[in-house]
Formats: sequence, C-alpha cells, structure tokens
Amino acid sequence: MKLSVAIQTPEVPRIVPVALLCGTFEEKLAKAAALGYDGVELMTTDPTVLDARHVRDAVREAGLVVSAIGSGAVALTSGLTLLNDNPEKAARAQARLVELINFADSVAAPIVTVGSLRGRLGCQRASSYGDLVQIMQRMAEAAARCNVRLAIEPLNRYESNVINTVEQGMAFIHDVGHPALGLVVDTYHVNIEECSWTSPFRQAMAAGRLFHVHVGDNNRLSPGSGLIDFASILRTLKELGYQGYLSAELLALPDGDTAAQRTAAYIHQSMACRPR
Repeated sequence: MKLSVAIQTPEVPRIVPVALLCGTFEEKLAKAAALGYDGVELMTTDPTVLDARHVRDAVREAGLVVSAIGSGAVALTSGLTLLNDNPEKAARAQARLVELINFADSVAAPIVTVGSLRGRLGCQRASSYGDLVQIMQRMAEAAARCNVRLAIEPLNRYESNVINTVEQGMAFIHDVGHPALGLVVDTYHVNIEECSWTSPFRQAMAAGRLFHVHVGDNNRLSPGSGLIDFASILRTLKELGYQGYLSAELLALPDGDTAAQRTAAYIHQSMACRPR
C-alpha cells in the first residue's frame, strides 16, 4: 500500500475543505514528499487552464506521482453535476469529466474519482438512475481509451441519495458493465453507512473493484482522531493484497499542514513503516 494526500490545484477558485497542505503548488508537493507521502491526489476544477506538462514534471521532480484526479471540487465550486435539473449544467458536467479523464492521462494518473460530481436522483428515481448508468457507460469507455479508470465513491445519505454503500456501488458497477469502473471507498462514509469496518473492503477487493481508498476518521479529521478501527482496516487491506493508495482526504483542521502531518505519522506508524 502507498500513501497519498489530496491537494487542490492552483486554478480552484475557493478553498476545498478536504484538500490538505498550504502554500503554492510546488510548496505543497515539497511538503508532501517531506512527510513521506508517495503521491498526491489532485483536486481540480478546470484542467483545461492548467499546464499538464508542468504539473506532471513538478510532481515528478518532487519524487511523487499523481495517485488520482479528484472531481469533488467541480461540484463544490461550480454546481456542475452529471444528474442535474439544468440540462446545460448536466452537459457541462459530462464534458468536464471527459476533460478530467484527459488530464489524468496527461499527468499519468491512473484514477479519476466520481463522488459528488454525480449529483442526486430526481423525482423520477428509476429514470434518473438509468440516466446515470448510461452516462457512466460512456465515461468508462472514454476512460478506457486513455488507459484511465473511474472510481465511483459511495457517499453517506446526507451527501447523496444514490450509491451510499459498497453493496450499492457494486450493483451500480454491474449495471454499467464496464471493467474501467470501480470504487473508491472512504472510511468516513463507511463509518456512517456500513455495518462493518472491514466487510466493505473485502467485498470490493473480492470483485477486483477496489481502485482507491480515502482515509479520514469518523469526525472527518486525521486518522486516530476519532473512533474508526483503522488497525483492522489496514490489516485487512494488507491481508487482501491491496496495492493501491490510501489517500488523505479529510478536513484541513486545525490546518492543512497539521492534518497532513498527523495523517502521515499515524498511517506510517500503523503500517509499521517509516517515512522515506
């Protein structure tokens, strides 16, 4: 397993609450490397205004990789969602997801996450769900052409009314029917929606669809600050042979640097390893 930290890219117009580290983009990369992170999850809102080559080179020069491209900032800052009552916004959200996929390809990121970007089911729940299936079929095909995978994130019931649990996520993946679609499982949402700390990870791993993991405690602070049994989760992931990233996506409290430092220290200690 490898460790990454979510940071926002320079064009994002407002602070993303779950993006960590402070300073310029290059300063964030230097801090991540110094703390022993292996990669960064980039939260971007408009990759078309970014110099992808510069981003890729800066990450490499810091001794890191891009673990994933996070799409959550798109919905947060612009209100664009795949399921949107406004057809123009829905179309723009689909176009933006394609841009995120292309950006991932340009910076050698293996994953694009889809959490709040999917939006919410409307009054006609069955037709809205069917629309989302069709959209994700097209998006998964676009991702596969770029050798990128999509990871849909089960979100708690207060943030989404579609795909709240890993079981529901697996059913959705079955309905989409494309190998480029998998799951990102977030321990914070597991705490709210699941009945076991470890069964959701076992289920996703057994199906070969655990593409990415977000870590944050039940209070959405750094691991070890709350009640989640991370020792059991990490032990289970190791036993199952999970080779992907544990990505720190949590509240930047008391500040982004401290939250990132505490997360790295806790996970490194829990995994019985030391920062580079």
